[in-house]
Amino acid sequence: MITLHINSQPIKVEAGTTILEAAKKLHYRIPTLCYKEGLSIYGGCRLCVVEVKGRSNLPIACAEEVQEGMEVFTHSDLVLETRRNIFQLLIANHPFDCQLNCLTCLKSSSCELRKLAEEIGVGQLKYEALHKPWTMDTSSRSVVIETSKCISCGRCVRTCNEIQHGGILTMSERGLATKVDTFMAKGLGNVDCTNCGQCILACPTGAIHEVYHVNQVIQAINDPDTHVVIQTAPAVRVAIGEEFGAPLGMNLEKKIVTALRKMGADKVFDTNFTADLTIIEEGTEFINRINHQGVLPIITSCSPGWIKFAEHNYPDLLPNISTCKSPQQMFGTLAKTYYAEKEKLSPDKIVSVSIMPCTAKKYELARDELKDDVDYVLTTRELAKLIRAYGLEFMNLPDGEYDQPFGISTGAAAIFGVSGGVMEAALRTGYELISGKELEELEFVDIRGLKGIKEAVVDIDGEKIRVAVANGLENAVQMLKHKEKYHFIEIMTCPGGCIGGGGQPISDVDNILEERMTGIYATDQKREIRKSHKNPAIIKLYEEFLGEPNGEKAHRLLHTHYMKR
Repeated sequence: MITLHINSQPIKVEAGTTILEAAKKLHYRIPTLCYKEGLSIYGGCRLCVVEVKGRSNLPIACAEEVQEGMEVFTHSDLVLETRRNIFQLLIANHPFDCQLNCLTCLKSSSCELRKLAEEIGVGQLKYEALHKPWTMDTSSRSVVIETSKCISCGRCVRTCNEIQHGGILTMSERGLATKVDTFMAKGLGNVDCTNCGQCILACPTGAIHEVYHVNQVIQAINDPDTHVVIQTAPAVRVAIGEEFGAPLGMNLEKKIVTALRKMGADKVFDTNFTADLTIIEEGTEFINRINHQGVLPIITSCSPGWIKFAEHNYPDLLPNISTCKSPQQMFGTLAKTYYAEKEKLSPDKIVSVSIMPCTAKKYELARDELKDDVDYVLTTRELAKLIRAYGLEFMNLPDGEYDQPFGISTGAAAIFGVSGGVMEAALRTGYELISGKELEELEFVDIRGLKGIKEAVVDIDGEKIRVAVANGLENAVQMLKHKEKYHFIEIMTCPGGCIGGGGQPISDVDNILEERMTGIYATDQKREIRKSHKNPAIIKLYEEFLGEPNGEKAHRLLHTHYMKR
């Protein structure tokens, strides 16, 4: 152990601990910008400088390891003045003119630059802003880069490389012209980007954001000739409250329903319904592969970022991926077939909108083989923007109920929002369909939690089924090195699964994923029905419309294919 003093207070920490980490243990917050927990140290912004007794320079706390007997001062006069000067130089490279349009910036209500200015004590600009060329990369269907807002902190680049195994982003040019870019400046839409949006969550300034669909949805709602149906995903309901001051992880699905109705949506449905449907189709596909020596391991297909990643990097694994459409796309198909028939509506008059925690869903809806199922995708952040645009007092809204026929769902569907949830839902159904016995213990604890790679062995009527779960694409890459060990694999693109999606509210709460996860599992516990194959609305759907699971009609409407890219 190393003993040192920080601001004259003694502390013992393990060797290898940085000054930043040691100070945090004493509840001193040292301002940072390029530093982000979980990423490699970059040391580019230098805002975290501290004073160390006996040193002539000011080391950066994020990179400097503690030493025995070290005396550190985190907020001395010299440190504070130096930080103010560094910050002034940084923001001179982030021109505060009308083109930045702070009124509509993604980070307008959570801008890290504003928070740092207040924390460091910068009230006025010291240097004249340097004017950078105003350029935007709008080539992607999901993500936009506004290069003029970039302050070259590199958090997006390291997130893409280290968390998502992407290598899509890089810093290009030099000096004032330095900016985040793609290989050969081809644009995000022309490289191997998975559209996961984790770079959006990493960006401190709003230089990267989703492609907005808010205005198109408002126009559709206001058009008297269209019939607007909206679906809401499981992870959205436990995160939207963060935008309105609700307790973390609180499930606010009933207020979302009321808000969307007040805006003018014709019907509000639950994506959880088609999550249950996915389990029936995917579970049947798995059983058929087991019984007929099909391609194993089967790999889940719910996460569109993972699908595109596999098409670029694992073309040999495409036969392993379930052919089931994602719940979003299954819903879109049923809205314009089954629902249109029941309500005697022309499919071309139906505008299908989904509210998702995921930016990759915006790409998914435009894939050639899925086109026209879903028309627009709003992220959780865009939903919050829409609620504010309509002037709704969200937390004071009365509760509402989802519309039928897509309003009944189970606890198994609710847990789709967390890593391991799809696998657990599939095991609840698969166990009973294979064994013919009732599953008493529904929680598969070995595949719960935020660990990057999880695995379990499940005994189903004497058959040992080996399953694995990975969240975050770097974890998926590591797990797939041993894929032959397993029968069934779940892969979610984002850390934590959909609760950590690139379209979720941007939070500075350290344990935000745990809070959202707790909300998801609490929802499961409260559901009257917790197994997908027990959902009476799903049973009715097969009786009235689809026929048999994996049958000809179900396969034609609910399954898809993939391509090597």
